[in-house]
Amino acid sequence: MDRRRFLTVGGAVGAAVLLGAAPARARGAVEAFPARPRGRRAAPPDWQALRQRLGDRLVLPADPGYGTARLGFNELNDGQLPGAVAKCATADDVRACLDVARGHGIPIAARSGGHSYLGYSVPDRGLVIDLRAMNTVRVDPDGTAEVGAGARLIEVYAGLAAAGRLLPGGSCPTVGIGGLTLGGGIGVLARKYGLTCDRLTAAEVVTADSCVRTADAEHECDLHWALRGGGGGNFGVVTRFTFDTPPAPGLTVFIVPFPAGSVAQVIGGWQQWCADAPPELWASCQVSGGNPPTCRIVGCWVGDPSGANQQIDRLVRLAGTAPSGRTVAAKDYLAAMKFMAGCSNDTVAQCHPTWEGGRLTRTGFVAVSRMYGPRPLDPARLTELMTGRTGVDLLLDSLGGAVGEIAPDGTAFPHRDSLASAQVYAGATAANADRVRAAVDEIRDGLARLGAPGAYVNYIDATLPDWGRAYYGENLPRLQRVARQYDPDGVFAFPQSVTAA
Repeated sequence: MDRRRFLTVGGAVGAAVLLGAAPARARGAVEAFPARPRGRRAAPPDWQALRQRLGDRLVLPADPGYGTARLGFNELNDGQLPGAVAKCATADDVRACLDVARGHGIPIAARSGGHSYLGYSVPDRGLVIDLRAMNTVRVDPDGTAEVGAGARLIEVYAGLAAAGRLLPGGSCPTVGIGGLTLGGGIGVLARKYGLTCDRLTAAEVVTADSCVRTADAEHECDLHWALRGGGGGNFGVVTRFTFDTPPAPGLTVFIVPFPAGSVAQVIGGWQQWCADAPPELWASCQVSGGNPPTCRIVGCWVGDPSGANQQIDRLVRLAGTAPSGRTVAAKDYLAAMKFMAGCSNDTVAQCHPTWEGGRLTRTGFVAVSRMYGPRPLDPARLTELMTGRTGVDLLLDSLGGAVGEIAPDGTAFPHRDSLASAQVYAGATAANADRVRAAVDEIRDGLARLGAPGAYVNYIDATLPDWGRAYYGENLPRLQRVARQYDPDGVFAFPQSVTAA
């Protein structure tokens, strides 16, 4: 489910979070909001020179609209105040931004959907290269799709659906295609069709030297490798993606809630179910903390409801406990993606209200991740981690299938043998963020002790121990070489860039 619309299709998240003692700061962790660097400062960029190129599409702090233009999705990052927001419509606009801002000692970051968990796409006192105007989706008769880097997922899904094609991707409708793809792209069709990055055949990239490059299997092949799972912001500003998209079949979505007290049984059955499942099945085991914790299974089946029901029956047998309900519905591709986004009854436009439109679908939250497998985790101990954690959700998303058919070093995404990703998510406000973060981190570290050492870079985490290896595994040294090749001066440096690991 869309992590921010978790409540839409059932279940409730409590307002209180039951917390333990705050853990010590992890070795190798970084600050989410790094302090302003000390020492001699370089001269500020000539913003007026950039304004001559962009006109009113360059938004400075004194300009009308800055208060909205500067915002990312997570309200906890609202204290970050960029020095400028450049609304770019072309690769040449991006080049102009780099020509003006490069070398002045300010952070420079691209923003696609603005969903960076730590707000790295809205750097404090830096330049935001906003790509939202680059949102076109064009599909050729052979299924090749060219997608602007600022397109939101629901726009991508709608454009592909109109051509009878699909792209495996995430569930949140306002996430940008840029960040999703560059970090890998875990989603509800991954077991059948792979990660989003696995469908990426080419990318147009503006590198730190303002050069526009095309990265594919034959040109800039190391860069092409790195862009498929190496994380956003490390190698340049991607302005356009080219994807190989398969035909869109009929899909079936389902929700299966289980009664309180059955979480350990369900997790045990779910892990075995996913490990043995055909690639047409994807399922998320969603555990809500409490006394006791509760859970439900949300999933998608590539096929008709009869096949989905057969798979659900198998889950029930493996769990050894009867569900408290079952919802199974046939959907076309776009309708299924809207269902997973929690906006089934909305128009496509309503599924992705814009910041500028006045309907701000933003929230404050803390989220972290672990990757685990191929061995399952102990269901009883997982349940213990969530006991008493009212207000915190553990979202286990199945992997395997097509994801595991590529070698760990075949792309930059290393977690090819993982059984599942685990995201720990909790709503938070500025007043309670530190306490919520401590509780979420305790669960994350508990998962690591159970045998889940990896992490997903798209759920970027300020206090994650040994984060470079957790995100990238054995691919980290090669990623660092690629980053230094294309950005030797650290123009795109940020606290968790690959070169900082």
